[in-house]
Amino acid sequence: MENVNTLKILIIEDDQALHSAMVTKLEKEGFSVISAYDGKEGLDKALSNHPDLILLDIILPVMDGMTVLEELRRDSWGRNAEVIVLSNLSGAEKDTKIEENTVRAFLVKSDWKLEDLVSLIKQHKRLA
Repeated sequence: MENVNTLKILIIEDDQALHSAMVTKLEKEGFSVISAYDGKEGLDKALSNHPDLILLDIILPVMDGMTVLEELRRDSWGRNAEVIVLSNLSGAEKDTKIEENTVRAFLVKSDWKLEDLVSLIKQHKRLA
């Protein structure tokens, strides 16, 4: 079982308010947080920092989240990186692409609270 304090989480989210709220909540919970505000920056940080978990938005500037996910899965480390997708979208095409790229969870932003996200992270990392 990993210790919360050693868990490194990359947040790739361009919504400043949501990004800030997630960083604050996750740091308060003891996680180490890395931030990226566009897809290209997020992919670069993922491949250079090898976080334990990536929280990935789909609609992003520079490079969209689906492209980030596809590029990530082409990398030897990224192939097995744990990803939770956060999106306002819930269309079938996105769901199919996401399934093909094996993500831990797909969360529609309007359907969860920060506490739910923390619980999900802890469950997946067996920290709860």
